[in-house]
Amino acid sequence: MRVLAVGAHPDDLELLCAGTLARFKAQGAEIFMAYLCTGDKGHFEIPGPELAEMRKKEAAESAKVLEAQIRGGIAPDLELYHNAETVGAVIDLVRWARPDLILTHAPNDYMVDHYTTSQIVVAASFTASLPNYQSELPAIPQVPALFFMDTLGGFNFQPTEYVDITEVMETKEKMLLCHQSQYKWLWEHDKIDYVEFMRKLAAFRGLQCGVPYAEGFQQYLVFGRVRPQRLLP
Repeated sequence: MRVLAVGAHPDDLELLCAGTLARFKAQGAEIFMAYLCTGDKGHFEIPGPELAEMRKKEAAESAKVLEAQIRGGIAPDLELYHNAETVGAVIDLVRWARPDLILTHAPNDYMVDHYTTSQIVVAASFTASLPNYQSELPAIPQVPALFFMDTLGGFNFQPTEYVDITEVMETKEKMLLCHQSQYKWLWEHDKIDYVEFMRKLAAFRGLQCGVPYAEGFQQYLVFGRVRPQRLLP
């Protein structure tokens, strides 16, 4: 199994699906992580270019926890647009990972980078299977199955599938804490402990399905992406 997770910003995957990625890894899956925005605007004091480089290094440290391959940063924060150029870049990202399954943002998440990422990934993951769309990499053999991750805070999102992440919560927390620039900024400026924020959402989803901690997903149920077996761990 090859699993590609695509978030908008460098820490989104850790917040919303790192537990599931850890479960996949334990089952022997090959993990690919990606983020589309550089994270350059998420601070009041650190300049954008310096912050983007800092967050790139933090994302790489997080990926090392799962021995995952990682790519990221095709656009500045809040400058990610659903156009041919961006879709083309994500097509190559999908062809690089050659995934059986993709995890990405829900199309109704709370801010524009998140729902634009969702739209782009849906479009690119279909087009990546078409040989007549030519790029530096060959077409993938089939359209990957796709699951939408929970929204931030769980708003307007009812999972159709749950993954028990109780045994890998320490791994999820370790990955999230790699993003120290974001962690410190959110605490200093908003008084948000986003590790605790993550744990509360995981506990709530766990309550819904009868385990201590869980992550919730919605499968993208459209023609060509459905498989006759459970795909999540």
